[in-house]
Amino acid sequence: MKLKFKKIQLFTSFFLIFVLVSNLASGTGSTQIWIPSTDFQKFKTLHLGIDNYIRVKNQEDGTRGAGVYDLGLTMGILPWEKFQAEAGIDYLGMGDGIYDKNPIYFNFKFGTPEGGLFKGAPSIAFGGQNFGTKSNLTNYNVMYGLLAKTIPVLGRLSAGYYVGNSKILLDEKGEKANSGILLSLDRPMTEISDKLWFAVDYQGGKNYLGALNVGFSWAFSSKVSVIFAYDIYNNHHVAYNTKDLSMNTFTTQIDINF
Repeated sequence: MKLKFKKIQLFTSFFLIFVLVSNLASGTGSTQIWIPSTDFQKFKTLHLGIDNYIRVKNQEDGTRGAGVYDLGLTMGILPWEKFQAEAGIDYLGMGDGIYDKNPIYFNFKFGTPEGGLFKGAPSIAFGGQNFGTKSNLTNYNVMYGLLAKTIPVLGRLSAGYYVGNSKILLDEKGEKANSGILLSLDRPMTEISDKLWFAVDYQGGKNYLGALNVGFSWAFSSKVSVIFAYDIYNNHHVAYNTKDLSMNTFTTQIDINF
């Protein structure tokens, strides 16, 4: 048992050090719809996420444009209930030759569940995501912190803040826009069905990550669910090099646990 515990500690430490010192846009761990959540994959549970972001209308030239496709694997890496961690890797296709040549992204997260620190304590998560492999192109290197608390009837409220790479998280004027708030409300809709879940989340900032997202999920089983959501971007010029609001997207996210 002591040897096994040491191996777990060694693996966790190695992975976190690797992520933090490497120059490793969207590799994400467990999320709400768009922003990170304070949820964690259980120890040794492997989570497969298959996300599709499809533009809701044609572009100004009459074409629909390429969608964004994200295939990600995330695993819980700590065995404790009151201190949890997960790490993951994503393959991201954006329909763009420059970015598609560097499609691999990494993420990690650690924290505690609600009541983990003391009775009534909020859940806490600290993590990093969007760690790409191409310097000054996909290394968004977003670090964040989140608090979440479940309120009876209303649901779970989450709030936090993120900071990323100021060299590439820019607004349409090329000025630094590498930080912002993280907010969400999510709730199981048990009045309708135990399989239904609703969420709205928001990521601040006039960079391409900033967005408001509203959607729901349906659990087909204890291990398989699908999210359906609509994504409204804060800065369409940065996200799609246009101010056309039709560049918002519809997303489907298939989540499978093994």
